Parts: sequence; C-alpha cells; structure tokens
Amino acid sequence: MSRRNKIYEGKAKILYEGPDPGTLIQYFKDDATAFNAQKRATLQGKGVLNNRISEYVFTQLATIGIPTHFVRSLSMREQLVRAVEIIPVEVVIRNIAAGSICKRLGLEEGTPLPRAIVEYYYKDDALGDPMVGEEHITAFGWAQDFEMDEIIHMALRINDFLSGLFTGIGIKLVDFKLEFGRFYTEEHVQIILADEISPDGCRLWDMKTNEKLDKDRFRRDLGGEIEAYQEVARRMGVLPSADIRDIAEGENRKKRKG
Repeated sequence: MSRRNKIYEGKAKILYEGPDPGTLIQYFKDDATAFNAQKRATLQGKGVLNNRISEYVFTQLATIGIPTHFVRSLSMREQLVRAVEIIPVEVVIRNIAAGSICKRLGLEEGTPLPRAIVEYYYKDDALGDPMVGEEHITAFGWAQDFEMDEIIHMALRINDFLSGLFTGIGIKLVDFKLEFGRFYTEEHVQIILADEISPDGCRLWDMKTNEKLDKDRFRRDLGGEIEAYQEVARRMGVLPSADIRDIAEGENRKKRKG
C-alpha cells in the first residue's frame, strides 16, 4: 500500500489512486471518531466490517437504479470506486427522533417522525458541520437547483429501499447520512451516491429490543461496538467467515513483517 499514490485521508477512510483513469481505491480504516474527531479510538476490524456492509448496501441500491461510485470489491478492506467531485453537503434522512434533532426540538429519543425528514449539513470540521438550508446550498454554489432536486429524489428513494431492507433483517433504520458527488464523463455530468453506508453513518436499532447497533455505542461509551457492527453484517449475510479480530491481527502481523 505504501507504493500507492495517496489522494486523500479522512477520519475513517483513505483514498488512493486507482489502476485506471477516473478510479480510486477506497481503503477502510479501523479508526473511530466522534464529535468532529474530538473523541478517537482504534476498533480492530471495524474497517473490514464497514467495507463489507457498505459494499453490500451499494450493490443492492444499484439493483433499483441508484447510480453510485462503487465499482467492485478488491479486498477485505478495499473497494474500487469512481472518482467524483464531492458536493460539500451531508444529507441526513431521519425516520425516528434521535441525536441532534432531539436536542434542537425537545423530542424524546425514539419518537417516530410524521414522515421522513431530510436535513443538510455543510461539510466543514472546523465549523462543526453546521446545519444549512437549500437556500444556503444554492446561494453559495455548493450545488445547483436541479442537482438538489436529484439529490433529494435519490435520498428519499434510498430511504424507502433501505428501510425495507433493514426491516427484513429485524433492524430499524432510525437515521443515516449520505454524500453525493459529480461524476464527469465526456458526454455529461451525473450526480451519484458516494462515500459509504455503514453503521458509522447510520443509526440502527434492533426492532425488538431497541439495542443500538451503530456508532452511538462509541459516542456514548456503551461498549460492544465491534459486536454490534458484526451483528449487522451477520444479519446481512456478509460477515467474514473468520473472527473479525483474527483478521485484523493477521493484517497487523503482515504490516510488521513488511
């Protein structure tokens, strides 16, 4: 991996130059962060689980015609993806009250919302990813009106589909974030889904017990983060055959030898 040209490193992933023009290799790290990286830890095997879960979700979304950056799986931690120009706005879809909306509106956690609510946050860690409206997005040129129409249409379709997918495996899709980008070809520019969809960016609760199966376990010091992510992967049928910590330790041994 050291021989690759690193393009970008974020809190949970690294992007390397891909084998073909217009492609990147997306590598999932074991780093865990919360509260705009004020809280940090390393969770062995998290990157493998998020890679597998996100790969499965993106593949399923492709079956209903959602365009994504995912091309194919490369390894336990890596995907080949299309290079896109990321729109600097996180799109959050909420089905059940949890997290910041409870603080802002005085809602009790777990309250079903009257309908899916779409919120937008400007991607800037230094500013704390502030919530913005469509008017800000178009006025500052982060996206155009027609692009926002495409984004909200895709976001609601994705929500409908994923809500059903997770219900089928006994999980409530409480809320989740999406990122979109512009994919350039010789003929046109297309808005496509990018980044990842995993327990890092979703709130997922067990339908019977409301047990949290997502990053809130890390945010709230509940423990059992890897076990929760494993349970999501197990229900999806994408859990690696070997124990996830054994996989991570094996990778570490290879790095030390290399």
